[in-house]
Amino acid sequence: MILLISIVVALMFGSGAYLMLQRDLIRVITGMILVGNAANLFIMATGLRRGDAPVLPADGPMADPLVQAMTLTAVVIGFGVAALGLSLVYRVYDSHLSLDIRRISEAESEQAEIDDLHEQEKEPEVLDPTTQQIEAEDAYEAEREQVLTK
Repeated sequence: MILLISIVVALMFGSGAYLMLQRDLIRVITGMILVGNAANLFIMATGLRRGDAPVLPADGPMADPLVQAMTLTAVVIGFGVAALGLSLVYRVYDSHLSLDIRRISEAESEQAEIDDLHEQEKEPEVLDPTTQQIEAEDAYEAEREQVLTK
């Protein structure tokens, strides 16, 4: 039984690692889920002991409830991470119409080049500090007159 669980954990880790190296974002998320589930199975397999339910008073050996609680916590956190990852993948697909990492990277680099060109075309407006102070004082005076006339 231990050998079978070890083989299953190794296959899940290997499959998850292979999927995380793919270019498709859905496969990357699926690989993350598989690696997380393999880690949970590994924790459960290494920490399980045969025995009665951990309810006191008990006669004889009891199962360790800490392993089960930690694995349940890891499952819930893994589910939340998977849901967040899938929602991010949906937003990426919605904006780029592709889930291929190379296409998304190319589109992002093209957009960065376009943004750089637009920044170079714009000349920043440089104001003299005294001009800024005079404009601020004029705006304050105009606002004050409006309040006083009411």
